[in-house]
Amino acid sequence: MASTHTSLDAAATERKARLAKLKSLKRKQPDNADDVDSNSTTNLELRSTEAQSNEPPSVATTYLSGRNYDPTTRGPKLGFEQAPTENEETLEDRAAQISEETSRKAAEEEKQDKPLDLFKLQPKKPNWDLKRDLAKKMELLDTRTDNAIARLVRERIEGARKKLDAQDGELGMAGEELVEGMHVRERAEEEDARREREDLDMV
Repeated sequence: MASTHTSLDAAATERKARLAKLKSLKRKQPDNADDVDSNSTTNLELRSTEAQSNEPPSVATTYLSGRNYDPTTRGPKLGFEQAPTENEETLEDRAAQISEETSRKAAEEEKQDKPLDLFKLQPKKPNWDLKRDLAKKMELLDTRTDNAIARLVRERIEGARKKLDAQDGELGMAGEELVEGMHVRERAEEEDARREREDLDMV
């Protein structure tokens, strides 16, 4: 048992020595070329200033890497020299662009839209779509109806004149024909009034 403990202790001390050696080598060599350039320039500057002041070189410039340590301020590096997302389009940038575009389009559409007419918002009757569809067809029929009524009235008046001419026209138009002519005219006026009311209801 004692021999296994001693061999394990010896292996552990050997491993610790190798790790310490690797750590010291790692501290002396920076990780990448950028760090080498920046560290060498800062180390050279510090060494030149120390050489001018005739002081011994500091431990910070000799042994510490420049990854997390800033030798000029003699403290840890704070923040980034360059943002990690610099020169790259991130999701946040794209979302900001989309929101700006949508707000701009919405503003343009508001300018183009006409103001809302409140009189057009009143509720419609259940048959409003039927009246709308029939309105075009009814225009043609309304003109034909008006023409037919006017033609009938003219024919009756001419017929009455012919009868009066035949009777030697002493008394003028007979009473019954005059009443009939008045009734026809009243019906035509009522028909016009009814059409106007329907047009107002459609609107």
